[in-house]
Amino acid sequence: MSVDLNDAHVLITGASRGVGAGLAREFRSKGARVTLVARSAGPLEELAAELGGVAIVADLIDPAGRDGLIARAEEQAGPVDVLVNNAGIDATGGFTDLSADALARLVALNVLTPMELSRQVLPGMVARERGHLLMISSLAGVAVLPGMTAYASSKSALTHFTSGLRAELRGLPVGTTVVEVGLIPTEMRDAVVAYAPTAAAFRRFYRLGVLTDTSLEKVCRASVAAVARGRRHVRYPRRALTFPLLAEAPRRMTELILSGVPPR
Repeated sequence: MSVDLNDAHVLITGASRGVGAGLAREFRSKGARVTLVARSAGPLEELAAELGGVAIVADLIDPAGRDGLIARAEEQAGPVDVLVNNAGIDATGGFTDLSADALARLVALNVLTPMELSRQVLPGMVARERGHLLMISSLAGVAVLPGMTAYASSKSALTHFTSGLRAELRGLPVGTTVVEVGLIPTEMRDAVVAYAPTAAAFRRFYRLGVLTDTSLEKVCRASVAAVARGRRHVRYPRRALTFPLLAEAPRRMTELILSGVPPR
């Protein structure tokens, strides 16, 4: 279902830089009001001032940062019409080299945070009969490369979670969009390819023409357009489309099999 973004209230996590900041600017250019959430106060507040939005400084890895976040945002800027679950971290490297703390932090931000914020925002969206969830996932969620085990697992969980929400929301005026992309030229890309086995794997895919970088601007434009049009998926690069389509097939088959079964 389509979303009128003019004067819509969009809450974006991980909004101080990279994809989050790009999405904030793109949503604002379409007339939306933005609430920006991140733990880096300086860059976040500068961007909020640039866009005329609201800045909420919060460490979403900490349960206290997540607790009541939607209510705090709505007190300042009104009901949230679009929730953008963008905040995330990577932990590229050998899996057994990860500390317990690093693993817990990754799961808390990449998996638990979008689940918890979705749990907080959905009742209001359903009651108002208006809302959309935009999930920033990754092609890593369907194709795991060496050194990306933990990160890829978290993104697979996010994509599957979005599919489950879509099934539960069937028939209601609340939509979901999941974004599955490869490498984007940001600071996170530099961190990913700093690990030699991961860099070698990407070089193989690039040499075979299966992958290529996707610009930040393209991802942000396509993601905001998908929300406005009510599209389920954004997938880049196009040349890698086979991977997410194959992974999506069982979910689509399940939808067909369960056609007519009450979702609630």
